[in-house]
Amino acid sequence: MSSLPNATSIPRRLALPEVERLPWRLVGSIAALGALIVVSFVVRTRALAAGFWIDEGLSVGIASFPLTQIPEVLMQDGSPPLYYALLHVWMDVVGRAEEQTHLLSLLFALATVPAGLWAGWSLFEPRVGWICATLCAINPFLTVHAQETRMYALLVLLSLLATTAFVHAFVLGRRRYLPLFGVALALMLYTHNWALFYGVGAVVALLFVARERPEARKRVALDALFVFGAVGVVYLPWVPTLIFQVMHTGAPWSTAPSPTAPLGRLSQILGGGSAALVMLLGAGAGVVALIEQGRRGDDRRGAVVAMLVLAVTTLVVAWLVSQVAPAYVTRYLAVIVGPLLVLAAAGLAGSARLGIVALVLVAFFWTGQPNLDSKSSTRNVLSEVKWILAPGDLVISTHPERMAVLDYYLPRGLQYATPLGRDEMPGVMDWRDSLKRLKAARPERTLAPQLDGLPEGRHVLLVRPVIDKRSDWSAPWTRLVRRRSAQWARALERDPRFVRRAAAPVSGRTARHSIRALVYTKVAPPGPAATDARTVATATR
Repeated sequence: MSSLPNATSIPRRLALPEVERLPWRLVGSIAALGALIVVSFVVRTRALAAGFWIDEGLSVGIASFPLTQIPEVLMQDGSPPLYYALLHVWMDVVGRAEEQTHLLSLLFALATVPAGLWAGWSLFEPRVGWICATLCAINPFLTVHAQETRMYALLVLLSLLATTAFVHAFVLGRRRYLPLFGVALALMLYTHNWALFYGVGAVVALLFVARERPEARKRVALDALFVFGAVGVVYLPWVPTLIFQVMHTGAPWSTAPSPTAPLGRLSQILGGGSAALVMLLGAGAGVVALIEQGRRGDDRRGAVVAMLVLAVTTLVVAWLVSQVAPAYVTRYLAVIVGPLLVLAAAGLAGSARLGIVALVLVAFFWTGQPNLDSKSSTRNVLSEVKWILAPGDLVISTHPERMAVLDYYLPRGLQYATPLGRDEMPGVMDWRDSLKRLKAARPERTLAPQLDGLPEGRHVLLVRPVIDKRSDWSAPWTRLVRRRSAQWARALERDPRFVRRAAAPVSGRTARHSIRALVYTKVAPPGPAATDARTVATATR
């Protein structure tokens, strides 16, 4: 007899595990999650190569400094350093083109999809997790910031992680999540200053947790002291810079928000009036039901109340602070997008058929892609005139904070100036006492020296903002920029030593940051024979 094994036993031993034993639920979940990520990728890459607007130019400019110098540079800007440090490393590895830097934000936005699934599933149930993942995949606020070289997609991801860990640790009593909450909150603080308001919201939410669970007050208090104390120690090295920023930078370009501003900002986060109304009706009904039907100490009720208090408190505290130091813009509310999406998912899941209908309608509204290609006209306008410029020519931006994006798109070797004077660091906006300096920036003091010292034959590129609505330029800073722009344009136009050579019309007037560019050539040398620029500048005051 042959000692060879039975022929029929070979394939049995080499066969894969029986198909009925495969974890099909896990396989299906992975496939569904992958499909949501693909959808999110498609929705959020249709304008990946869109041109930079002002703040994106500043991001690249700041991140272009050596890593160790970024914290010092940010004393002029007013932001924490984490995102710029990450962008610095990213640009070294991937590149600094628009689509390359946008990819970093895209990765953060895509990461919110599995994070949202985990948040809703672990805090409530699988259905809430899938709804939350769907909302994260198509939310228009995230879609916009997934294709911008700014920190807001990262901030949404961190707020989602921090909120979920907060509820696990303090509401559900799962203390193993305390380190995750602490790390996420610390990273938020080093990403954007509005994380301070989120921290206040978290503290107020803790008071409601203690009220809901009197038996756990001691544990909650001790855990809170530990984790917030640890975060404070980690954040302490940045506090001196923060204090300097608060005293010397700020946001003079903003105005104090109206009483209805919070509702307007929330509407924008939720995709506009129609989508926000549908979400309010669909998710709001479910949230109210979860709060009313749950008894004190109920996990689902406690989670909903904690997230609601956290988000509302953050929104209100930011509004109150902005009455004194105006800076109430929608993008800063990225700090509460995380808890809002989880709350919305829980509410939609709790609204039964109404929630399903609302989810379908919201998805319909949200998948319409914002026109990010027209978010700024800078790239297109400069492409029409930059071929004229040569090293040594002078670029003047009457809108000082726009200089960084001009520097990004223009050739190397140029000189730069604003109404504040010569700009030796065009990649960074120096906000230190900027309003006071702009008030003192008369054309005869700052423009004339720039024009007098320019050799004959050199060019001047004057870039000024297009002001369609004066109401959009009513803040102290923007109102003064509008005035200085007119003064500088008149002074240069009337100076007989300069002749206009080219003008770039505003292409894409739907852009929210439109510009007009004028190129002048100096045809007469400085000297007694020429009309002095100071005389011309003074005449335009």
